[in-house]
Amino acid sequence: MILRTRSAGGLRSLPINSLAPNMLTVLALCAGLTSIRFSLNESWQLAVTAILVAAVLDGLDGRLARLLKGTSKFGAELDSLSDFVCFGVAPSILIYRWTLNDLGGVGWILVLAFSVCCALRLARFNTALDSANQPSWMANFFMGVPAPAAGGLVILPVVLSFQVAESFFHYPVVNGLVVAAVAFLMVSKVPTYSFKRVRVRREYILPVLIVVGLLAAVLWSYPWLTLTGMGVLYVASIPFSVRSHHRYAAESGDEITVEELADALTDDDEEVDG
Repeated sequence: MILRTRSAGGLRSLPINSLAPNMLTVLALCAGLTSIRFSLNESWQLAVTAILVAAVLDGLDGRLARLLKGTSKFGAELDSLSDFVCFGVAPSILIYRWTLNDLGGVGWILVLAFSVCCALRLARFNTALDSANQPSWMANFFMGVPAPAAGGLVILPVVLSFQVAESFFHYPVVNGLVVAAVAFLMVSKVPTYSFKRVRVRREYILPVLIVVGLLAAVLWSYPWLTLTGMGVLYVASIPFSVRSHHRYAAESGDEITVEELADALTDDDEEVDG
């Protein structure tokens, strides 16, 4: 009975265009799991690299799905499960094995809290996608720090340690504070830039391609320094995103704010559960 149900409404009816994005999602999931293996073997640089590969693949699968018009409910659910493993579990295992295990039970509580916050953040995001009354600002902003960005921020001290030997970035207390702060940002109501619908004007296409090429060259030559700079720039962009969100909401006349949307989603969940 279960097999017939899945065949009738599940994988058999999946459009062929959906396979390519889903393949990228599966590859991202494999990269996240491989990061866990490297962390258990204390291969820190390889573990960080695997998470970065997962982030790149995660950024490509959704855009490819929209380009091929191959979006599906199956792909959305698979993407969320992959995000939880790659950016909720793999960074937690990495940071715990790297330094937080020195804090004993406190360190384990911190990584558990981070993983739980990632799961809650993804559940809230999926609920917002299914909501019919989405404010227009959701096209340009996230509510809280998205899971891929959070996975990158929480391992930023590890990346910094690759450049500065015997630095304070290796101290368990420092990493614990970073884990707690990033976990809070994931489930917070702080608006952050989405960058999904950023359009490049025709006259700027060539300069943008040149900048991308130069960035790729710098990333190849100085990977850890470049990644550190990207992480710092993202953190520095949060105050600007908050100000931009308030200005955008005021100009567009949106009646639903970040706080009201979060409260509405919570109320809807409670009604369904009840």
